[in-house]
Amino acid sequence: MNKHFKDAQYYLKRAGEHTKEGAKEEFEALQQKFDDLRGKEAEPEPSRVEKFQKDLKSYEKKAEGKVKENVREARKKLEGYRKQEA
Repeated sequence: MNKHFKDAQYYLKRAGEHTKEGAKEEFEALQQKFDDLRGKEAEPEPSRVEKFQKDLKSYEKKAEGKVKENVREARKKLEGYRKQEA
């Protein structure tokens, strides 16, 4: 290939890459403006308090399950004692 064609091919490739990056930046800015006008905001990350509350809920559910299991076992033991006394 002629030197001029190689140079032209190189510069066309670079122009395409730059055009792609420029269009990406422009569309990101437009998307942000559109979201702002529409009232759509990015979901904020949960705060430390919210994370703590979520953890407390999960611990509460675990504890509730364990309590129910312990109550069932205690009832079975009581029934067993009552049968032995009778």
